Amino acid sequence: MNLFRSVRAVADASATGSGTIDWDAVAEAAKSATDPGSLDLTDAERAGYAADVRDARDRLAAVAEVEFDVPEVVEVQNRHHWIDANVATFRRVMVPFEEHGPTVLPGFTRAVNTGSFAFVLSFLGNNVLGQYDPLLLADGDDDHGLYFVHPNIRRVADSLDVDYPRFRRWIAFHEVSHAAEFGAAPWLSTHLESRMQRGVDALVDGDLDRDAFRELDTAMTAVEGYAELLMDRAFDDDYEDLRRKLDERRQGGGPVAKLARRLLGLGLKRRQYERGARFFEHVADERGVVAASRVWDHPENLPTDAELDAPERWVARVSP
Repeated sequence: MNLFRSVRAVADASATGSGTIDWDAVAEAAKSATDPGSLDLTDAERAGYAADVRDARDRLAAVAEVEFDVPEVVEVQNRHHWIDANVATFRRVMVPFEEHGPTVLPGFTRAVNTGSFAFVLSFLGNNVLGQYDPLLLADGDDDHGLYFVHPNIRRVADSLDVDYPRFRRWIAFHEVSHAAEFGAAPWLSTHLESRMQRGVDALVDGDLDRDAFRELDTAMTAVEGYAELLMDRAFDDDYEDLRRKLDERRQGGGPVAKLARRLLGLGLKRRQYERGARFFEHVADERGVVAASRVWDHPENLPTDAELDAPERWVARVSP
């Protein structure tokens, strides 16, 4: 970890280039501020990751009765690998803002933006355990990605004093649950992209498209909640101790970590998990997991914001 190189990369961003963000400097600064962690996996660990993903895919497909496959890109990464992969994601989202460009103090704006994104990627790179990447807003036919940040998984398992292979398997089941959703609903990426694009375009024009962000939040609540349901019904072990310890850890930390979580909206994501999980638990308890999976048949089957808090209304509309 080299904080001097990180600060230097951000400072240099204000003096070079014409864009509002220096993405090369973002990557350099984020990685300079982040210990990459070890990727010295044993043969047993490599086989364990592969088995976890394979078993999760088979169990989830059987429980939900949906057809899907895991992405061809399945990577066990260190923290720098994860930062590199996600610089591309942030860059795609920010294209409209960069095209709009700063109106005043372009050099200062460039440095501030570069430093902000470097901080975000460094913070997340130190905390993300696994990620299913649907490559939203990406051009071309690139396959989705499934990433496991091995140094973080190992460190968190040790800090929580839980069995590492069991914890790793739990993370794999959660991320493959997202692969099941996007595999069962080929339209889902386009649905999310359109709402995201509308919201971003409005912000660039100095407006706020509340409907776009509300629809995006509702869809993401369904995505997170359904993944929780599948985890609960498909994971081959009790995991309440893992969830409780991980939640306690996320609520802890120093003031900088707490501020970062608030600014990044990680509390909102937790609320999406909880709200979506309540919705799908009700549906599954009343009609079964297969009935809950009908949410992915077509976009009209997504619950509305009101139905998320009144799942019986969704059941009456979609599964009468």
